[in-house]
Amino acid sequence: MTELSKDDLPLAGVRVVEFCAVAAGPFCGMLLADMGADVIKVEPPSGDALRTWPPINNGFSENFASVNRNKRSFVLDLKQHEDVLIAQRLCAQADIVIENNRPGVMDRLGLGYESLSKGNASLVYCSISAYGQIGPRSKEGGFDLTIQAAAGVMSVTGESEAPVKCGVPVADFASGLYGAFAVVSALAKAKQSGVGMHIDVPMFGCSLAIGALQTSEYFGTGRSPGKLGSAHPRNAPYQAYRAADGHFAIAAGNDGLWRAVASAVGELQLTQDARFLTPTLRAQNQVALKEILESHFVEKPVDFWIETFKVAGVPHSRINTYEEALADPQVEAMGWVRDIALPGGRLTRTFASPIRINGRSLPVYGAPPALGADSEALRGIYAVSSGST
Repeated sequence: MTELSKDDLPLAGVRVVEFCAVAAGPFCGMLLADMGADVIKVEPPSGDALRTWPPINNGFSENFASVNRNKRSFVLDLKQHEDVLIAQRLCAQADIVIENNRPGVMDRLGLGYESLSKGNASLVYCSISAYGQIGPRSKEGGFDLTIQAAAGVMSVTGESEAPVKCGVPVADFASGLYGAFAVVSALAKAKQSGVGMHIDVPMFGCSLAIGALQTSEYFGTGRSPGKLGSAHPRNAPYQAYRAADGHFAIAAGNDGLWRAVASAVGELQLTQDARFLTPTLRAQNQVALKEILESHFVEKPVDFWIETFKVAGVPHSRINTYEEALADPQVEAMGWVRDIALPGGRLTRTFASPIRINGRSLPVYGAPPALGADSEALRGIYAVSSGST
């Protein structure tokens, strides 16, 4: 596997100051760090709360490590005036500031955009919050669960009436992705104009935005989408199906693929059935279609159907656990799983950036930092003399 050097990464030389905890903000910061930015993570004396989340390996959280590689840690107590002044000096030399506090918190500390941009006109400042910087809910907090609930995600997840959240924290990570995209877009403009900007990334809005197919269904029909389990509201066969020894998924999203599925089960005449002539009709009649297809699928094991649909060119997959997904030969071929050292030297593994640039992978060039690992060096640079204000 060939990696880019740190100096060749797109954001090499860009300084980021991160005032973030848990998931959305730290993930945003790590995406920038993966692209070569120097990310200084400012933490309170107690550290990012994610440092306490299991699994704990030799005293260090693997959850924390998964979203904080390639960063430096600087402990500052922002309840202390001297440390606030240090933070202000740090931000005065930054290209980007990311924070995920409730709206108003950074302003009260003198670390909001209006204050910092006076001395750093080109600063790109990104605020990630539950509901955004304005509006009736702007002062409310939120976590992935409550945002999934508020944004409708839970209303279309699962198969029963019991509320089910997506097992992956999509609200957190979608917001981190939106934040990183907006930041680098704004940075390009700031480099040209010398004028920065304040980016408002609301988790609620980001979660609604990635539900584009669901919101458009509502706008087009006046009806809220419902739960379909693994099925699709506009395509079939397009879901998980039961085989003799388990389940597998196929996605026959057009007429050609549907014909391949019908041929594979020896039911080519189904392509002439009035109920199944178009993707829309198949979706409308997918319960009946599922019964017909599963009557064939249950006669053979998953391995048989995986090979059958591979040969037929129909998109397909086993229902993998994460252990199985990470063991996929494609993961090894792309070099996505890397060794990484936790603070204290214990080795673990991490899922690195999946991005490749000019055929080369992005490096994991820095371990997740121990709390305050870089405080002494950074305090020596940014400390404010007793006579300064």
